[in-house]
Amino acid sequence: MARKKKITRKQLLKEPDEFMTLTGKLIQFAGTHKTQITYAVIAIVALALIVSAYRFFSIRAENNAMAMLNQAVAKYQLSVKDSDFKEAYSAVSGDFQQILKKYGSKKGGKLARVSYANICFDAGQYEQAIELYKAALNDFADHPFVYHLILSGIGYAYEQLNDDQTAVSYFEKITVSDEPVMGGEALFNIGVIYEKFGEKEKSNQAFDQILSNYPDSIYINLVKERPGK
Repeated sequence: MARKKKITRKQLLKEPDEFMTLTGKLIQFAGTHKTQITYAVIAIVALALIVSAYRFFSIRAENNAMAMLNQAVAKYQLSVKDSDFKEAYSAVSGDFQQILKKYGSKKGGKLARVSYANICFDAGQYEQAIELYKAALNDFADHPFVYHLILSGIGYAYEQLNDDQTAVSYFEKITVSDEPVMGGEALFNIGVIYEKFGEKEKSNQAFDQILSNYPDSIYINLVKERPGK
């Protein structure tokens, strides 16, 4: 059996060290691609700064939106006390429009949209209220209670415009959901509208649904007091 040739210490010293070779290659690569590496580092740092700045300005924008909303609501409440809904609406319309223009996508802006819609409704600006309410539906799609309050607001606004069929369609969207609080109110409104048209069968059907599906509704006594109930 042939014996392996023994490698002397002198020969080992002549062999290139793998770590040193790798390090040398890295240094050589860095030197050759210095410009590209510099740009990459700058890009990473810039991205980090952008993310940090975005968070900072986003938080500041949210705070500004909420501050402006609080001021506008306080101004409206004072105006209502000293005048009426129409004059108060005129006094704060500019404030709310400014909030929506600057911060419409922020949480404060979304709340401002619903608040402004309510103010428009109280002032008799029903078409403007409907437009704002509809825009707010997407904002609160993940918040069922607020979402159904908005649907109810749209229904009431159409009812004020004497578009009762459209009003019913929005109230019905509440009744087919699992919303326990707004369902009774929506059915009561449907019953009243059908009664106004003389459609007794549809009206009674809506009232009966309140009795069977919403026994804890605040409208239950109003239904029981109706003739034939």
